[in-house]
Amino acid sequence: MRYLPLFSLVFILLNSCGKTEQQPGAAAPPKAGLTVNAVEGYVVKPTALAEKVTAGGNLVPAEETELHPEASGRVVSLNLPEGKAVRKGELLLKIFDEDLKTQLRKLETQLKQAEITEQRLGELLKVKGVSQQEYDLAVLQTQTFRADIELLRVNLAKTELRAPYDGVLGLRRISPGAYVTPATPITTLRSASALKLDFAVPEKYSQQLRIGQTLEFSVEGSNALHRATIQATEQRINEGSRDLQVRAAVGDSRGLLPGAFAEVSLALGNKPQALMIPNQAVIPQARDKKVILSKGGKATFVTVKTGVRQAGFIEITDGLRSGDTVCTTGMLFLRPDAQVNFSKID
Repeated sequence: MRYLPLFSLVFILLNSCGKTEQQPGAAAPPKAGLTVNAVEGYVVKPTALAEKVTAGGNLVPAEETELHPEASGRVVSLNLPEGKAVRKGELLLKIFDEDLKTQLRKLETQLKQAEITEQRLGELLKVKGVSQQEYDLAVLQTQTFRADIELLRVNLAKTELRAPYDGVLGLRRISPGAYVTPATPITTLRSASALKLDFAVPEKYSQQLRIGQTLEFSVEGSNALHRATIQATEQRINEGSRDLQVRAAVGDSRGLLPGAFAEVSLALGNKPQALMIPNQAVIPQARDKKVILSKGGKATFVTVKTGVRQAGFIEITDGLRSGDTVCTTGMLFLRPDAQVNFSKID
């Protein structure tokens, strides 16, 4: 009987242990260059585009002021009809002022006596009965009393709070008899005649805006469309949001309330040769956006720049040409240079 050498036996055992049988039903490893079927495509072609921007905005009063008293003291009179219109100059609040009025009467009496003294010294000066210095001191005293009276009248005016313009009052925040200071908020006055619309547009549209441009907007709970005219822009791009703040004057504010949310639609012009593709064809990336083209029957990933979105389509401003075919379905299964068979092309 012949025996195999020891090293041959070890080789045979290791070789048999390294072989594994494929289990029935196990999936075969993927092969390179597989063809992805059931992919739908879209042929890029020039399309007339009415370029519009939609944005969210807020309605604000044309004028809005939080009213504070100019002086400290006890409130003796209030005329703050909440939610009612008031006229410019109408008295809204009165602070106790009897002490100031008493000082005013005292100064007026002293002024009369000083004027009499000045007159007498002036007559004596003509006949050399007094010196020029005595007369000048009398004149100075009279002028001092007049200045003190004017200052006191200014302080008396500060005890009254009057409406700075025609508007509608908000809710009052004090009651009669309250002690107030210039830091005490009394109520809010808002202009009733007009509203403004504040909204923001992306930085890339900032050069297409112009003063006097008309826009449309709607508010929550109503399908009615309202018009506004661009009045001014912030003249500075916000570093955080990369938006430009815009303010428009509302044409007809009837039925609209300040603070309401507005959905703004702004037309920026027409593009007769815009390249539009379906929204689902765009693959968002961390730094850019890509689409998958079919070139020679193989998948090619291309970086693109986008523009306006409209009803399921998005404008491509860079990266595509007319006649290119982009994939709109099956993008999750496509890899670069994979063979693509379209089941449908629009």
